[in-house]
Amino acid sequence: MRELRTVVLVEGESDRIAVHGVALRSGRNLEAEGIDVVAMGGVTNTRACAMHYGPCGEGLALAGLYDAPDEATVRLGLASAGLVAALDGDGLSGLGFYKCSLDLEDELIRALGVAAVEAVIEATGETRSLRLLAGMPAQRGWEREAVLRRFLGARSGRKARYAELLVAALEPDRVPDPLAALLARI
Repeated sequence: MRELRTVVLVEGESDRIAVHGVALRSGRNLEAEGIDVVAMGGVTNTRACAMHYGPCGEGLALAGLYDAPDEATVRLGLASAGLVAALDGDGLSGLGFYKCSLDLEDELIRALGVAAVEAVIEATGETRSLRLLAGMPAQRGWEREAVLRRFLGARSGRKARYAELLVAALEPDRVPDPLAALLARI
């Protein structure tokens, strides 16, 4: 491994797997490039991770992905870690942090389309589980994309498993914008 020069902060393991997967599919080996993708274990750990790796800690360049609903938490966490530009209007993207509309799973579902995501689920043998979830009273009337997002998060480890499978199913020209921007930056 080369000397570590950049740390990419992502919320969880499924995000870490997706970043690595898209990078590999585009011919990049992030580890060999000195880039570590760190799953923070939740967005509330932004400050602690940025303090550890960023300018007040190891002094490494930081970048990342975050979910739109968590933008305020990310801004405050980065600013508290010495990256005060995060508080500016476009400060997050200026620092290399890119916003997913709802979350990275939503971005992947939209990039692939419902039919392709359902084909991936079918290939894993979990169509029955998806059908049962979709038929539950709480999910009736939901948009299919919302049902798929709920399915991905309904069982421990499923998000990480499907992150790899959904990335593998992506056409190279269909990489979600936040993920493409992040990889272009690092």
